Amino acid sequence: MGLPGDRTRRRGVNSSEFRAYNGLMVVIAGGTGFLGRSLAAALATDDHQVTVLTRKRPSGITSASIAHVEWQPEDGRGAWTKLIDGAEAVVNLAGESIASGRWTTRRKARLVESRLRATRSLAAAIASATKPPPVFVSASAIGYYGNRGDEVLTEDSPPGGDFLADLSVQWEREAMRANGSRTRVVLIRTGIVLDNGGGALAKMLPPFKMFVGGPLGSGQQYMSWIHRADWVRLVRWMIGRDLAVGPINATAPEPVTNREFSKALGTVLHRPSLLPAPGIALRLLLGEMAGPLLLASQRVIPARAQQLGFEFSYPRLKPALQSLLAGLGPTGSRS
Repeated sequence: MGLPGDRTRRRGVNSSEFRAYNGLMVVIAGGTGFLGRSLAAALATDDHQVTVLTRKRPSGITSASIAHVEWQPEDGRGAWTKLIDGAEAVVNLAGESIASGRWTTRRKARLVESRLRATRSLAAAIASATKPPPVFVSASAIGYYGNRGDEVLTEDSPPGGDFLADLSVQWEREAMRANGSRTRVVLIRTGIVLDNGGGALAKMLPPFKMFVGGPLGSGQQYMSWIHRADWVRLVRWMIGRDLAVGPINATAPEPVTNREFSKALGTVLHRPSLLPAPGIALRLLLGEMAGPLLLASQRVIPARAQQLGFEFSYPRLKPALQSLLAGLGPTGSRS
């Protein structure tokens, strides 16, 4: 199969081989965020050379295997484009945080533009590369499906019609511009990523620690979640699995209702989960985003990943929460 440094050999690896290879060149756009940091660290631990494209280089000492390069996504001809040419994989996680502020008209425009502009620039750089990356993994979200009640949703399900669904459709369309005979595109439709160090779970913990946790709205809406470790493993698997193409749901196989989630979280934390947050109060507090982010129901199944043989380390919610929250003291800090 050639030597470890032979780039041709590495263009058709499977998931088990990918973990064993040394020196793969992976570019991550938006790699300083909640998910990007974990992915970059995991790849670096596997001795792959990671380059993170970021608007602002982090201060302090970073891993020798992770380089940080400043980029402006609107500059499609910047020096960063040279990093795309010859890379084995490009991962796109760029975009302004969905949940960091109320959805004013201006903010919604920024949410759209930050995703489309970055994805468009990356796809253009891939298309113009002399040696384009064999795989482009581009972020999307299960918001693609909209509010669907208890309908079981797979990658073949049609999109919804709200703001997040429209955004996801546009986002994926831009990414697919990179698809071609030399580059396969994988669209990772991410659900609610669970980790005690950030993301949705970190925001859910304070009410439960204060004995005021409970369901949101009716509690009947489905939550499609994934342990952050499984999300990282899934992206690494996508990079190395040639048959991974197009949309793939990044959710655990067993979605639960919000009421079931609240009960499991309360059980793991040894706290009650009886005080609901009324939907009307959430809408008054958060505005439009309360619906798609907290009250919408999305019962999403990772059908494609399972068909291709991916095995989740945390397919069930309670063990996933226990792995993340074990050892928390009465105040919620590590004991």
